[in-house]
Amino acid sequence: MTHVALRHCEGALIAVAPPLSRGSRGPAVDRFQPMLNKRLAAFNSGSPLARVPGQATRKFRKDEVIFAQGEPADSVYYIQNGKAKVTVVSSQGKEAVVAIVGPGDFVGEGCLGGEKKRVSTIVALEECTVARYDRSAMLRALADEPVLAGWFIGYLLDRIARIEENLVDQLFNSSEKRLARLLLILTDFGTDESTQLLTTRISQETLAEMVGTTRARVSFFMNKFRRLGFIEYDGQIKVHRPLLATVLED
Repeated sequence: MTHVALRHCEGALIAVAPPLSRGSRGPAVDRFQPMLNKRLAAFNSGSPLARVPGQATRKFRKDEVIFAQGEPADSVYYIQNGKAKVTVVSSQGKEAVVAIVGPGDFVGEGCLGGEKKRVSTIVALEECTVARYDRSAMLRALADEPVLAGWFIGYLLDRIARIEENLVDQLFNSSEKRLARLLLILTDFGTDESTQLLTTRISQETLAEMVGTTRARVSFFMNKFRRLGFIEYDGQIKVHRPLLATVLED
C-alpha cells in the first residue's frame, strides 16, 4: 500500500497548503497559507489552461465517481470547485483514502507520463465542477505554449515539496500531530482568520485512513482537541489557531 500511495502522490496528494518544516520557527502560521492564491483561475481569459483546446466542463454530484481505478488513463482533470477524495484499492481488496483534493488541483495527470490505467479512484465529496482535458491536447499545448508549460511545471514542483513534507510527517510525527496537521490543511488554515471551518463533511474513518491510525485513536484525539478548545466538532469541524501549537511543538 505504501508504494501505491506514493505513486499516486505524484498525481495528487493533499495539496492544499505549503509544507510545514519539522522544527520550523518564525511566522509558522504563514506556512499554512493556502496555495490557491498562487494558482491562476483556470477558466478566465488570462489563464494558461485557456490555451488547451477542447476542454469539457462538468458538474459532479456528491458521491459521484469522477474516474475509477483501472479505467483507461486518457485525460487530465482540473478541479475548479468542490472537493473530492482519492482512494486506492490494493490487490487484496483493501481500500484506503490517500488524499483530499480541491479547487486548483489536477488529478489523473499521470497519463502525461505514460500511465495507461488509472491508479486511483476520484469521488466527489460534495458538488464539484471539473474540467477534462484530453491527453493528446494537453501534451501538444505543453509543447507549444511556454507559458502553460512553465506554470504547470511550477505547480508540479510545489506539489513535490509538499509530498516530501507529508512523507516526513508520516515517518517522524505522532498520530496526534499528524491529525492536527491534517485538520489545519483541510481547513486551508491561513493568517487572516483565527478560526477556519471545514465545510466538507469528512468521517473519522476517512481521517484515520489519511493519518495512518485507527478510528478509535482519531476519536480520542478529536475529543482531546475539543476539550482543549482547539476545535469545535458538531457535525462540522471548526479549527482554532491554538491547534497550531500541537503541530509546532517538539
